[in-house]
Amino acid sequence: MTANYPKIGIRPTIDGRRRGVRESLEVQTMGMAERVAAFLQENLFYPDGSHVECIIADSTIGGVKEAAAAAQKFAGAGVGVSITVTPCWCYGSETMDMDASIPHAVWGFNGTERPGAVYLAAVLSAYAQKGIPAFGIYGEDVQESSSEEIPADVQVKLLQFARSALAAALMKGKSYLSMGSVSMGIAGSIVNEQFFQEYLGMRNEYIDMSEYVRRFEEGIYDPEEFKRALAWVKDNCRVGADNNPQHLQLSEDVKEEQWETCVKMALIARDLMTGNPELAKLGFEEEANGHNALLGGFQGQRQWTDHFPNGDFMETILNSSFDWNGRRAPYIVATENDSLNGVTMLFNYLLTNTAQIFADVRTFWSPAAVKRVTGYELEGAAAGGLLHLINSGSAALDGTGEQSIDGKPAIKPFWDITDEEAAACIAQTQFRPASQEYFRGGGFSTDYLTKGGMPVTMARLNLVKGLGPVLQLVEGFTVELPGEVHDTLDQRTDPTWPTTWFAPKLTGKGSFQSVYDVMNNWGANHGAISYGHIGADLITLASILRIPVSMHNVEDSRIFRPRVWSLFGTEDLESADYRACRNFGPLY
Repeated sequence: MTANYPKIGIRPTIDGRRRGVRESLEVQTMGMAERVAAFLQENLFYPDGSHVECIIADSTIGGVKEAAAAAQKFAGAGVGVSITVTPCWCYGSETMDMDASIPHAVWGFNGTERPGAVYLAAVLSAYAQKGIPAFGIYGEDVQESSSEEIPADVQVKLLQFARSALAAALMKGKSYLSMGSVSMGIAGSIVNEQFFQEYLGMRNEYIDMSEYVRRFEEGIYDPEEFKRALAWVKDNCRVGADNNPQHLQLSEDVKEEQWETCVKMALIARDLMTGNPELAKLGFEEEANGHNALLGGFQGQRQWTDHFPNGDFMETILNSSFDWNGRRAPYIVATENDSLNGVTMLFNYLLTNTAQIFADVRTFWSPAAVKRVTGYELEGAAAGGLLHLINSGSAALDGTGEQSIDGKPAIKPFWDITDEEAAACIAQTQFRPASQEYFRGGGFSTDYLTKGGMPVTMARLNLVKGLGPVLQLVEGFTVELPGEVHDTLDQRTDPTWPTTWFAPKLTGKGSFQSVYDVMNNWGANHGAISYGHIGADLITLASILRIPVSMHNVEDSRIFRPRVWSLFGTEDLESADYRACRNFGPLY
């Protein structure tokens, strides 16, 4: 997939009156644009680790002709995000960016010499009246007109908007690849094309799982990479104990064959998503193109897994930040073709550039239940209870928590991960022969325990008839239990699967009065778990896409939505969000 990333367009708007006014503001106005561009380029990164690129209009924008010239330049440069900056009054509807298909923000300088705040209010009013939601940025403290500083509160809002807006722009024009169809009646795997097209600007691509068999039999994969990958797997992937009853255990020869199949599946899934020029050299030019997929989902159960090895290794290694080729960006692949959880993983990933954990929201363990079963009294972040997040056999290896930031467990962008950290993630993982009762075709499930103490955010996108998409999210922490306590609880489910113990932050309000309330209000059987408390960014992204947020535990002071949202109500922000999203409708 070609890395033709969207740019951020910076628009310096200015008071168009000549003979003294405009001339006195040229240097200050263009200086604001240059400083914002430099700031964003230093602090934001594309998925491949390169710095985000900003495009500045060729001149300050004092009227409609200069606005049109900037728009033309941006269109040619691939701009997907628009930020307007100004220290002064400007002619609002004449200088505004009118492209309704991209996200907009305006920073109005808080100074006393010129009324930047007045322009900010005027142009945001124009955006609201024309039906183009825009974010308003206004520093809390008055600055001197000569100041070249971007205040800390302005920096926060610039980054929050730009990260979220870029996430929206990065999805536009890409594909969701459905590998197979509906898995075991899971609603999220009933792929809704209207949602992808209208809300995300994405297209839908499909292959039948028999395509894997065709590629096995016709050798449609890079044979040299297959040899290298299989050797890496044998050297690095530790096979754990077989928990199957003796009469269901597969022979060592069969397991060896299944490892070959599992590695081929990983290569094929990646090639299906993003293409592989090596295939053209083998005579498979059509297959070399891939499906331009930023996101994929693998049905697996049951049509595939009743006969072939499951997709656990494939999903695990693709979702991880490293493989036999070294460290690289994750490929986002949803278990059981749950496209809605896949989209949530994609949201998280594009906001953080980090690997995501796909998990069942499996069990609420109350303090009383844990005490009854293990004799242990939960404490600290887990004092109110725990959620057992445990996928049926796969999760990104980064989820072990074996990477670190400032000596604490973390999940990092691939370019910050050391070779030692990648090796540690693999070393703390076992690949267990899959449960034959669930997976009749065998395979190898990923088994690890996530380290405690990581700040994480769990999110989930749901579709509701008559309402449309709704996002839920909860910030909290991973928890480390005493070994014997974990073992006792883990053995009650399936010890061959990856576990993350999660304690949500409680607020005493709404769905966050207790951990039980969080579990009881969760909208589906899956959740996407990201490192970091990224709830505020998710809320900003959701507002850009016109997706209301039904439950969250993010402080009001961190929430940043388009200014027009306040015109739908300021007391009950959740209800105002629903009304605004319905009023403006899907972005595309």
